[in-house]
Amino acid sequence: MEKMKVGIIGCGNISTIYFNNCRTYGSLDIVACADLDIERAKEKAEEYDVKAYTVDELLSDKDIDIVLNLTIPSAHSEVALAALEAGKHVYTEKPLAVSLEEGKKVIGTANKKGLRVGGAPDTFLGGGIQTAIKLIQDGWIGRPVAANAFFMSSGMEEWHPNPDFFYQTGGGPMFDMGPYYLTALISLIGPVKRVTGSTSISFPERETPEGRKIPVEVPTHISGVLDFENGAVGTLVTSFDSWGNTLPRIEVYGEYGTLSIPDPNTFGGSVKYRRKGEKEFAEVPLTHGYRSNSRGIGLADMAKSILEEREHRANGNLTYHVLEIMHGFHLASSDGKHYQLTSSAARPPVLDMMEKF
Repeated sequence: MEKMKVGIIGCGNISTIYFNNCRTYGSLDIVACADLDIERAKEKAEEYDVKAYTVDELLSDKDIDIVLNLTIPSAHSEVALAALEAGKHVYTEKPLAVSLEEGKKVIGTANKKGLRVGGAPDTFLGGGIQTAIKLIQDGWIGRPVAANAFFMSSGMEEWHPNPDFFYQTGGGPMFDMGPYYLTALISLIGPVKRVTGSTSISFPERETPEGRKIPVEVPTHISGVLDFENGAVGTLVTSFDSWGNTLPRIEVYGEYGTLSIPDPNTFGGSVKYRRKGEKEFAEVPLTHGYRSNSRGIGLADMAKSILEEREHRANGNLTYHVLEIMHGFHLASSDGKHYQLTSSAARPPVLDMMEKF
């Protein structure tokens, strides 16, 4: 298989899984990495036998086809735009951008230059959610009419070494975890036409185990309602204010049955099904592969799609649609009215059960 050459910008913790996984995908060839901390880039370059560059050097390398953008969220749009201006396709960790204006500029620039934008999460391409998508498409529950999704946690300060960002602009449970749930819901049911929501900053500051205080700038509990284009109604709750719960991750309700969907921040998990008239849920064997941590599969699909001249699944329209929905929840709460989506995104095609990247 022909390979696309990839350069990584951002050599933090998340880069390790991408370095490891991308070497296993036949459509990708990681050739270089860069970071504002050049020593960190050199360490990764030595570990994975690639070139160590400054950011400008990487963008200037004409052999690099795709930039894998693993910078912090506040830098996502800046790096993506620089990559596009350098004539390179770009794949970005979630979210696409912090603001809607930045997201629009990234997508618009890519369209103008005839380049591809892709982005995380790609967990919806794993065996768990792909199995659920196939079950829905094959009619196991009939027409989806509703869905519930929940991410509930006590926040990041209990365990994360640098939790401050999660309580600053661009953070919060919706922007941190919402992309996983929304991308899964769109893949399962389709695009969203309207949202509303209520948000709350439950506690004005957080405290780390060491006693350090963290001021909270963003909502930490968001309850959102989604009106899908196909008529289904969904609920998404994301929270850093729960010490425990017994809620499902995602459930989709159809005319003839219910599907229980695994954690959308994983690639595998258990898919369960209960049909009308049955008393218990039954586990469904997974139909697709990529069930372990397969981060980078979305990038591999993008590279393969460029070579095959088709649309990739974790595409720019999908990542922007997710970004707008997340902002829509917050805007609906602050404005006291529904938010009408201006974007849409087609449901990504289900993977062939034997497809390899």
